[in-house]
Amino acid sequence: MRERQKPVVAEPAESVSGLSPEFLESFKAAMDLCQTDEVQRQAETLHPADLADLLEALPSEKREDLVDLLRQDLNPAMIAELDAAVLERVVNQLSAQEMADAVAEMETDDAVDVVEELGEKEQRDVLDALPIGERTLIEEGLSYPEDSAGRLMQRNVMALPAHWNVGQAIDFMRGEKDLPRDFFDVFLVKPTHKPIGSIPLSRVIRTERHVALRDLMLEDMKIIPGTLDQEEVAFVFRQRDLVSAPVVDAGGRLIGVITVDDIVDVIHEEHEEDIMRLGGVGEEDDLYSAVIATTRSRFFWLLIHLLAAIVASYVISFFAGTIEEMVALAVLMPIVATMGGTASVQALTVAVRGIAMKELTVSNALRAVCKEIIVGMLNGLVFALLIGVVAWAWFGSPALGGVIGMAIVINLTVAGFSGSAVPVLLQRLGCDPAVASSAFLTSITDVVGFYVFLGLAAFLLL
Repeated sequence: MRERQKPVVAEPAESVSGLSPEFLESFKAAMDLCQTDEVQRQAETLHPADLADLLEALPSEKREDLVDLLRQDLNPAMIAELDAAVLERVVNQLSAQEMADAVAEMETDDAVDVVEELGEKEQRDVLDALPIGERTLIEEGLSYPEDSAGRLMQRNVMALPAHWNVGQAIDFMRGEKDLPRDFFDVFLVKPTHKPIGSIPLSRVIRTERHVALRDLMLEDMKIIPGTLDQEEVAFVFRQRDLVSAPVVDAGGRLIGVITVDDIVDVIHEEHEEDIMRLGGVGEEDDLYSAVIATTRSRFFWLLIHLLAAIVASYVISFFAGTIEEMVALAVLMPIVATMGGTASVQALTVAVRGIAMKELTVSNALRAVCKEIIVGMLNGLVFALLIGVVAWAWFGSPALGGVIGMAIVINLTVAGFSGSAVPVLLQRLGCDPAVASSAFLTSITDVVGFYVFLGLAAFLLL
């Protein structure tokens, strides 16, 4: 008699941050053995973010099987957590009505994010399948610029008339069914629905019923325009230590609220975006993107660096005779280029961070650039001594050691200047410094380094 297979019981993840490797292996084994009840049970016990991670970690065919298994009770919050590339594939499995049902249960900010990632036809199909109320809110959210406060906000906001007292507010919040699921502040509005102040919910709870809401109101409330860029919104939250903030339209009327959990997502997104750009990688490039899409996103940046390399090679060609007479120059050239490139990236990283954090401005830009020049010069002097001694001992030529030492000092000084000045200049020109700086710096440090090193060698050694 054939022995029955024992069920593979996948224990919940014990890891504080995400799914444990043991859980993933056990879950995959349960899917391989077609233990659908166990798979479904375990999937339903996971947090939506963990369930999204699970879907992303599975091979495409298993991912499709799991979506089919869970499609009757597909968690809308999980869909909102999916990577864009994975979301596209999941959406292709679901009907427009299934997606519409999921979107209708999401917070408006999550719903806008999900619909935004859909193709034009899919967007239209999902919006048409939504009830008129939800469709209107999502379309209004999509009408705001990408990466703006209007895209980020939740439309369901806790707003009360300014003339009410605490008792009226508490009775309303207890009796009203259509309230935000979670909120931290109560916003007081005029009859025209323009916000005039905010009250932390804790103050309302701890205050006697007869006290007027106006007496508890914080008048220095920070109001966010719907068109404000999300990076600016995150900066305001950081500067003011905000938990939530009201969002207003062009007429100053309250239309939504942004909460700190939204800002955490923005900070992560902006950080990820800057890292990808500094590395010369497109925003859409990640572990889950298709091969062709990844190739296409990296091609442009590789092309830019190729052009920079051609310029550097062209400079080297001017000194072909010099290199032929002293082969040691060819051996030492990579040292000059590497040191200059590393120093420029260090200065660039500090400058881009300063710009992102609003610490590097027009008023202190000159001071910041001068500091990086001095740092580059001092590091250049130290490394000039080290590399000069190495070159002297290696090739038995003190003059060669002196030439590469001088080249190192000049190149690191130029690297400090360009690494700090180029991002500032690009920002003034309206370009994202994180996008364009690395390509410029590669060209500058290579060209300057090779030209100075080979030029000094031709002048002093031959």
